[in-house]
Amino acid sequence: MPRDFGHNHARERIAHLAARLMAEDGIEDYALAKRKAARQIGAFGLRQLPDNDEIDAALKSYRALYCQEHAHELQELRKLALTIMGELTQFNPHLVGPVLSGNAGKFAAIQLQLFTNNAKDVEIYLINRGVEYGGGTGRLYSGKLPFDAPTLAFVHSGVDICLTLLSLSDLRRTLKTSADGKLIERASRAAVAVLLAAD
Repeated sequence: MPRDFGHNHARERIAHLAARLMAEDGIEDYALAKRKAARQIGAFGLRQLPDNDEIDAALKSYRALYCQEHAHELQELRKLALTIMGELTQFNPHLVGPVLSGNAGKFAAIQLQLFTNNAKDVEIYLINRGVEYGGGTGRLYSGKLPFDAPTLAFVHSGVDICLTLLSLSDLRRTLKTSADGKLIERASRAAVAVLLAAD
């Protein structure tokens, strides 16, 4: 029994330390934050690290106690997301990631999923408006099946904007960032507007 208590205590400490690293250092990668936190408390042999939900809960607690400006920063990011979604409305934009969940750190990017049957149309749209962007690919999962989606990134008002380009049929699928991960929550422009009004 004492061993379980020790294990749970270490797991809880890692969750809270990882949350602090994410809040203060702007780390958005849960796995990286957990590894750093485990190293800092010397828990190298801990087999089961806290899951992302535990980190999220610790992050909310930490911000409620120490980050009074966080609510304002989050609201500003959501306002900017809504503006950009309005500009990209023809591509059926949906907000995902930390800005939607409320766990956005200091240096958080606004992550949007766009749904279109021609990804090149998004590039043409950005080119026509003189937006400098970079391209790449991101891996997503539909169930256990991985697939690569094109991505575009640019900066707007000093904030990184990351676009994942998906087909219209993907809007009906539930997507994940890993085979065993949680479903990606997403919100339409109307839903983000409601979220902002509630704030």
